[in-house]
Amino acid sequence: MQETHSLKKTLGPWMLWGLGVGYVISGMYFGWNLGLPEGGPYGLLVATLMVTLMYVTFVLSYAELSCAFPRAGGAFVYAHHALGPSMGLIAGIGQWVEFVFAPPAIAAAIGAYFSLFIPGSSPTLIAVIAYLLFTGLNIYGVKHSAIFELVITVLAVAELLLFVGIALPHFEWSAFTQNPLPNGWMGVFPAIPYAIWFYLAIEGVANVAEEAKNPQRDLALGFGSAMGTLVVLAILVFFSSIGVRGWEAIVYPAGSTQASDSPLPLAIAHIVGNTHVFYHLLVAIGLFGLVASFHGIILVAGRATLEFGRVGYAPKFLGRTLPKRKTPAAALLLNTVVGIVALMTGKTGQIITIAVFGALTLYVISMLAFFKLRKKEPKRPRPFKAPLYPWVPGTALVLALICLGALIYYNPQLALIYAAIVGGGLAWFYVIVPQAVRNRSVLESQ
Repeated sequence: MQETHSLKKTLGPWMLWGLGVGYVISGMYFGWNLGLPEGGPYGLLVATLMVTLMYVTFVLSYAELSCAFPRAGGAFVYAHHALGPSMGLIAGIGQWVEFVFAPPAIAAAIGAYFSLFIPGSSPTLIAVIAYLLFTGLNIYGVKHSAIFELVITVLAVAELLLFVGIALPHFEWSAFTQNPLPNGWMGVFPAIPYAIWFYLAIEGVANVAEEAKNPQRDLALGFGSAMGTLVVLAILVFFSSIGVRGWEAIVYPAGSTQASDSPLPLAIAHIVGNTHVFYHLLVAIGLFGLVASFHGIILVAGRATLEFGRVGYAPKFLGRTLPKRKTPAAALLLNTVVGIVALMTGKTGQIITIAVFGALTLYVISMLAFFKLRKKEPKRPRPFKAPLYPWVPGTALVLALICLGALIYYNPQLALIYAAIVGGGLAWFYVIVPQAVRNRSVLESQ
């Protein structure tokens, strides 16, 4: 049975950088702009700076955990080992929700961008086709998936830099400061989930730890280089796009009151028009940015579901990999079904918020596990150690709690939906999963 549970080691630090940036880069192309009606440029900027600090400190701490426990389960494994089965399961559910609900939001944006490129095409149909295509690619093999991810991520980064190069010379402070706080400074808090979208899923690097050639070295390099790249891109995109014509111009298309999933084309259209070659280039290569995150998160979501099946918390067939391909086909297919159902709701903003609920749960519990493991297992080998202990992990924990509290306060109905998902998972765990499995260490399961 060992043969059907193992994953193939093919990833080096350059591939891990590509995956880390690729998971997240769609957040530069869409989603973050939905926070502007809540916070305006000032409010969203404050939220983004706070979230950036949270992610930098979190990634430094999470890299330590991933190097010490290089397992596909990521936060689920760390929390289970440190805090026990119940907290481990909640962390695992949060991780699963994040990775399974982020792709439908990205798929909706792929459909929106594609309809700009080919008017008259069905955004929903394009999104479903994308799901089937990239699920198939992930089933085919992780090495091919990672190479594809690296190529399109490099193209997407280059396109963002081209956009910034075109837009930044047209930056005007008067445009950036138009209606800067539509809901006052309290608008900072409802803007938080959209600021998180700039960096959501960077932690997915940990979930391919078993496929890294040298996880104890490569994971820290992959995390650090990816996070640095994303911080620079987020700041450049934020200022250059809003400063062209003001925030409303990249939220609402002309003549519409419905928020757009394609803010960067809206911005560049004000500079060169919507018939210029740069406009079409942005739309075409912008699709690569969305595809990079979509494809990458599908990959990592499969690993998160695989771990649940592998340890016996979900049906065992979800914990098996194909004998030759070494890919979690069943887990990938289940996630695709759930994602397509979410996609069909058509509620991109709400799907993003539910994914953020999962992410923040993961961040809070992971940092609690971090502190517990430092005390519980001080002599465990840690090839990478978070600097400035306890300030770095402490900062990540406090900011994650603040963000989670704000998310619950401003989204009570979605909080109840998320709580129902977590509650259903716990009920399954205590009613269906045998006690012998519940009491077993996840580090013994492979």
